[in-house]
Amino acid sequence: MASTEEAGDKPKSKKIFVNHLDSFQGKNIGKFLSRCVVGASLEEAEEEDDDRSVSSSVMEKSREGCYEIVGTLKDREKQKPDFAKEIIMFQNKDQLYEYIVECDIIVYDITEDPDQIDEAVWAISEIHSDLEKIDKPKMFILVSTCMTWAKSKPLDPDDPEIPFTEEDYRRRKPHPNFKEHISAEKTVIKLGKTNKAKLVTYVVCTGLTYGAEENIFHYLFKSAWHNAPQLQCFGNGQNIVPTIHIKDLAAVIQNIADARPKARYIIAKDDAVNTLEDIVKTVSTNLGSGKIKSITKEEALLSKDIEQADFDMLLVNLRMDAVFVKENMHISWVSEAGMIDNILPVIKEYKESRNLQPLRAVILGPPAVGKTTVAKQLCAFYKLHHILVKEVIDEELESLQAKTRRSDEEDVEEEEDSGAQEAQELLDQINESKENNNGRIEDQFINRFIRDRLKSMPCQNQGFILDGYPKTVDQAKELFANEEDEEEAAEGQTSYDKTIMPEFVINQDASDEFLKQRVMNLPESVVTGTHNTEKELIRRLQDYRNANNDDDTVFNYFDEIEFHPEKIDVDNDKSEMMKDTVEKIKKIFGSPRNYGPTPEELEELRRQEEEARLKREAEEKAEKERREAEELQERRRRQEEWSQRLNEVKREEYELLEAQSIPLRNYLMKHVMPTLTQGLIDCCKSRPEDPIDYLAEFLFQHNPQID
Repeated sequence: MASTEEAGDKPKSKKIFVNHLDSFQGKNIGKFLSRCVVGASLEEAEEEDDDRSVSSSVMEKSREGCYEIVGTLKDREKQKPDFAKEIIMFQNKDQLYEYIVECDIIVYDITEDPDQIDEAVWAISEIHSDLEKIDKPKMFILVSTCMTWAKSKPLDPDDPEIPFTEEDYRRRKPHPNFKEHISAEKTVIKLGKTNKAKLVTYVVCTGLTYGAEENIFHYLFKSAWHNAPQLQCFGNGQNIVPTIHIKDLAAVIQNIADARPKARYIIAKDDAVNTLEDIVKTVSTNLGSGKIKSITKEEALLSKDIEQADFDMLLVNLRMDAVFVKENMHISWVSEAGMIDNILPVIKEYKESRNLQPLRAVILGPPAVGKTTVAKQLCAFYKLHHILVKEVIDEELESLQAKTRRSDEEDVEEEEDSGAQEAQELLDQINESKENNNGRIEDQFINRFIRDRLKSMPCQNQGFILDGYPKTVDQAKELFANEEDEEEAAEGQTSYDKTIMPEFVINQDASDEFLKQRVMNLPESVVTGTHNTEKELIRRLQDYRNANNDDDTVFNYFDEIEFHPEKIDVDNDKSEMMKDTVEKIKKIFGSPRNYGPTPEELEELRRQEEEARLKREAEEKAEKERREAEELQERRRRQEEWSQRLNEVKREEYELLEAQSIPLRNYLMKHVMPTLTQGLIDCCKSRPEDPIDYLAEFLFQHNPQID
């Protein structure tokens, strides 16, 4: 008997259809469900005391008993996602229906592509009309949007803060641009009432989804990550935006698929009651500059990153409460409190999903070795921030002076005034330090400036290349010290700040003779006013070699903490702008860790490629014409030369013939011509019938030799 129960307990997989598995919601819902064991949420609901998370129903190594995902793709040229069992490639709706009707559960998401509304209504209508022929019971889940509630009247005009719940769904009024969505919702619920034993239908009204690589809020995250001065907030930003993490939405669908709940209309949202302004401000503070800017609808629609439907959804003002989900479903929430309370893990998830990890590096080496030349090219390729010590110091000093100047203005807030006082105190300390050090700023201030720059959001987002600093072990220890981890430092362990420590340490080296020759070959206009005069270079080289002997070098610091330097010898790099060295370092760094080229950059790249192609074709055409002209000229020269030689040969032959004919002519004149002349005269006189025969006979008879 026990063995029978064990056999019965073995999970049996079910087939789920999900439309557009390459869209944001389709992909994440499909991926989540593909790792969920059928019925797992029911088991967890029975074991309330067990704190197992949703991930406990995920089968990482084996999909036995998990939901099998089949679906369609919006872009048919894309490859099948790893989590999907099969992608439906159909020519017409009849072929699509054959696949859909084989599935136990059909999930249609109509929130992202309005064109899917008609397909979803068609699918449920076809299934409903074929119920008599269908053996296995079907479940149809329509994932719709909270925009079908956008114009609903408050439950209590005197208290507009009372939230809507599932019980109020018959009173919902849609946004004018979402009437088709509410029509589809009504059709799905209506057709699910006919034969509940064979067809059960659900409508999931979802808030705006966030998480993973981001969807509707992507414009915010992308702008913040790209260090936009201000993030855009549409309208006044005081509207309440219902939201839900995409994985929590997928968990709601999992619960419906497992439990077949009695409620047919379910609101899916987190507990947050956040305004749009709060959301924008939170993203800006934790990922960007911390500043926001309210813009009008007209300004918003001019942006290429936002569409009309997205704009409408971001301006929705709805208070909703997912009562049924909270009271009847067992969900281990990823973000129950909402985006704002979970912004750090949401940002981490966003960066990981899009592989937006900072690339941090330092390039060190002797003076004139080309560190800046190489760093600039690497920063341009990887879209990193180039940290030059002199520039950082100049900018920080200018910033401090600007703060002190603002304190002299009227109507200055108390917070700004205290900041100005701190800036003035720091400036005084720096000036005093310079007086005591022959005009040189002490390392403690330089390290403070650079540390602040490396901690800034741009450097934390994209990463940086630190150019030629730190130069000594002491500078490195102070710059990268982990101020928060005092215990490790107290125990004598090497502690460092992981948020600013470079993961790549490049030792760009060359011989002193090579460096001297390089500087000597520089144009005087380039060298004038720099440290690269011959005298200065020798001094700086000596200082560098003294500070980096085998026993005491800044590279030892990085070696100790397991960031082993990569040594690159540039003595043999004869390439223009040190391209060979740049390529070597690219192989060390690997692929870029940021967004691919923007449409504008792609267009510029295509334009440059087209210009290069046209230039190449023009050069090839010019080269071909030049070669043809040279060949024609050569042919003419050869023909003329041949003609001259031919004439010369003819002349020589004529002269030769002339020379050879003189003896013959003399012989003819002496022996032949007199006899021939006399014969012709006699022939004329006698006029014989056959002159030729007569002349021949005459010559024979009067032959001088015979005579």
